[in-house]
Amino acid sequence: MKADWAEPWEGKKRYVTSALEAGAEAVVVSPGEAASARGLGAVTVVAGEPAPGADVVMLSAGSVTEVERAAARAKGLRGEGKKVAICVEIADKALERAASKAGKEADFLVAIARDWKVIPLENLIAELHPTGVKILAGVKDADEARVAVEALEIGADGVLLDPRERGAGEIRKVCEAFERLAAEKLELVPARIVTTRPVGMGDRVCVDTTSLMALGEGMLVGSQSNGLFLVHSESLVSEYVEPRPFRVNAGAVHAYIRLPGGKTKYLSELRAGDEVQIVNAGGETRIGVVGRVKVERRPLLLVEAESGGQVYKALLQNAETINLVGKDGKPISVAKLKPGDEVLVCIERAGRHFGIRVAETVVER
Repeated sequence: MKADWAEPWEGKKRYVTSALEAGAEAVVVSPGEAASARGLGAVTVVAGEPAPGADVVMLSAGSVTEVERAAARAKGLRGEGKKVAICVEIADKALERAASKAGKEADFLVAIARDWKVIPLENLIAELHPTGVKILAGVKDADEARVAVEALEIGADGVLLDPRERGAGEIRKVCEAFERLAAEKLELVPARIVTTRPVGMGDRVCVDTTSLMALGEGMLVGSQSNGLFLVHSESLVSEYVEPRPFRVNAGAVHAYIRLPGGKTKYLSELRAGDEVQIVNAGGETRIGVVGRVKVERRPLLLVEAESGGQVYKALLQNAETINLVGKDGKPISVAKLKPGDEVLVCIERAGRHFGIRVAETVVER
């Protein structure tokens, strides 16, 4: 979020505070205000010159000559161990070409197009995507931000929002738009229960998040990465325990859990601050942040379910309060499961290597 215009700090402070509250990753401020911005919270601080409190130096340019100077200076600053962004106001093809060349000398390239157009951004993405430089688009509202991150399907890596025209409220709209774009839609299919049986004691994991989950929401967990069960959150009213809608009693420590971006981790690897994927019965997803992980020794139940000729397995705590989700979208206690019941699973046709989906055959029994 841009907040480096000529105005007393107190007038810009509310924009920076709004950016922090909305979840923006970085704020651009004047060099003399970097320390003040740093004092408001943990956020990446960007300034036009090296300054106390600044994490990134952003060099601005509006002509080909200025772009070339910025590129030369960026090379020197990076040699000193500093992170550098080059911000170019693109008014014509010559500036676009200069920006493309300069971007190779920076960690970030910010492209601001006059009379905002997507074509220069698409060209820069196509040219610089293989180099690793992060490309950001200068935008003024949530609509421009959405178009920028969808450009060429690859999309810009982010946006630099100038909120002066629409006001501080636009900051939250942009962040919310990004959250919606980041949400995957998964296909959940019914799997028929083959058997359930107690298997003795084991270490199971409760995943407590910083989000409240609603009826029908939970997490995808299982013993095989290609077939994960939708384990319901503890958002249900029970005669045994009080609802804990921030929690999923997810299963044994060895199990996989699905993360944002299609990755997985073992439940035993989760730590506070990690991101997990919250999923509902319709396959809609959102991101949750782990607040705490509780590992306790409990009796376990093996659940086996079949779909498309393949049997998928999960080891869950053997308790009335642990629920899977039926094909009707309603929770069903593992204590009441019987052969022939159908529960929702997410099936993938690829293997995993260190939690990343790969195109290889992997057999997990």
